[in-house]
Amino acid sequence: MVKGSVTISIEDFQLMLDTTANAKELKEATYKASKEIQVFLSYLHAQLDLTVHIQSFNRQSTKSKIIIDDDNKIKIQFK
Repeated sequence: MVKGSVTISIEDFQLMLDTTANAKELKEATYKASKEIQVFLSYLHAQLDLTVHIQSFNRQSTKSKIIIDDDNKIKIQFK
C-alpha cells in the first residue's frame, strides 16, 4: 500500500460520506429484500416443485445463485 495524502474540498468529502451511507442503506435493503424473496420462494417450492426452474435460473444468472437446502428451504447466495 502506498502512503500519502490527498486534499479535497469539504463538499467532495461530504459527498463521499453521503455516498458511503447510501451504499450501506442499499446493501441493507437488498439483504432484507432477499430474505423476503427466500421466504416466498420457499413457500412456492413447498407447493410446486421449482427445482427445474431454479436450475435454469442458476445457469443463466451471473450475480446470484438459488440454493435448496436439506430442509427444502430456499437460500439466495450472491456471487
